[in-house]
Amino acid sequence: MTDWPLLSITTFLPLLGAAFILTINGEAKVVARNARNVALLTSIATFLVSLLVWANFNPGTADFQMVDQASWLPGFDISYKMGVDGISLFFVLLSTFLTPLCILSAWEAVQTRVKEYMIAFLILETMMVGMFCALDLVLFYTFFEGVLIPMFIIIGVWGGPRRVYAAFKFFLYTLLGSVLMLLAILAIYFNAHTTDIQVLLSHPFPAALQSWLWLAFFASFAVKVPMWPVHTWLPDAHVEAPTAGSVILAGVLLKMGGYGFLRFSLPMFPLASHDFAPLVYTLSIVAVIYTSLVALVQEDMKKLIAYSSVAHMGFVTIGIFTVQVQGIEGAIYQMLSHGIVASALFLCVGVIYDRMHTREIARYGGLSNRMPQYAFVFMVFTMASVGLPGTSGFVGEFLVLMGAFQVNSWVAAFAALGLILGPAYMLYLYRRVIFGKLTREDLKSILDLSPREVAVFVPLILVVLWMGVYPSSFLAPMHASVAKLINDYQLVQTAGDPASLALR
Repeated sequence: MTDWPLLSITTFLPLLGAAFILTINGEAKVVARNARNVALLTSIATFLVSLLVWANFNPGTADFQMVDQASWLPGFDISYKMGVDGISLFFVLLSTFLTPLCILSAWEAVQTRVKEYMIAFLILETMMVGMFCALDLVLFYTFFEGVLIPMFIIIGVWGGPRRVYAAFKFFLYTLLGSVLMLLAILAIYFNAHTTDIQVLLSHPFPAALQSWLWLAFFASFAVKVPMWPVHTWLPDAHVEAPTAGSVILAGVLLKMGGYGFLRFSLPMFPLASHDFAPLVYTLSIVAVIYTSLVALVQEDMKKLIAYSSVAHMGFVTIGIFTVQVQGIEGAIYQMLSHGIVASALFLCVGVIYDRMHTREIARYGGLSNRMPQYAFVFMVFTMASVGLPGTSGFVGEFLVLMGAFQVNSWVAAFAALGLILGPAYMLYLYRRVIFGKLTREDLKSILDLSPREVAVFVPLILVVLWMGVYPSSFLAPMHASVAKLINDYQLVQTAGDPASLALR
């Protein structure tokens, strides 16, 4: 089965489903029902194909696997080339896992333009998966920017009252950084005469050029993470986006920046990465502490979780630039865990928003009296968010702190403050929403989770517990690729001049 184009199938199967939905016509109710069914079946089929990618993945090698290549622009040495290694594998699975849950969660919440909504989500899935699989810089950039279009539409059409403002802010912030990355790609092409990522990973870029290329890529990836102080688009986007849009935004799109650092910044520009690591540490520590304090005073549930996402991603960037096995594996694990947990928390907010049409924390209280199942589900993901041992959140944060301590004990100490502030704002949120007396009349008739909502949350709970109890099943496939990344990085640091290393 390794001879099958599994990655291309996984990438473009959602696009096929979107094309099929486009042909659906008839009465509005019939069109909406059929669009939902086709989108759900297509996304489930895509997830099953992605499981075949995992099943056929060899964890013992750091090489790119299941490589699928075809000529695209032969005159410029630009090709359609797809492949996965231990770093990108689980991001593909994360994208295909969350998409059917998003479609299922929007089953009743989205009632207008259902056909267009499902098409946008399937196109978004194609762009996300393609970005994590792309092994050509131009192809990567195409998917990287392609993600913006359906997400811009999802926020701008199906979002809240200030959806147009939030959509344009999201689009302009991310586009500005990406323009600088495009210029860097052109510089790379003129220097290396290729856009093949496999070739570029071993290309000796001059030390002077590395700094400029690193900064250009950093401008794009820092906005995507997002790092402080270019994080201000995220709370607005989350608040105005529909629930499923927030899920994909937190679950997958924020990981694009971290993945970019691992795929490009560290291996291609190792000298610049070493020089700029203190800058990354500083911005990350500010993000962990400052946004945690901001989260403490939020009155909107979505804004609180959005600011917590910035803090959690601060751990990720610290772990990546430690260039230690524990730090990088912890960062990848933290991204996967945050993708699941933050998505689940936004879904929890969506459940009560669909019933009460408000996200104001003060409007709730005592929900455990009427919604015991919901209280249990919310508790599981709250505990995972604060890093309770036995959940996915603990493993990533622990490994990142281990890696950071080996590099700089002060960085580890300041980052550890996030482990104190995180429980402060998450438990404060949980107590105000779930516990206390049920005093409001409109809450006394609120209904607990429906079977459809249970079907959305059960897979998320199982994955959170699986990652917390059996982390080696996720760490083992990424180990060889991470070890090679670190070995190549250290080799360049020892040589000093990448040009001299190329002559050896």
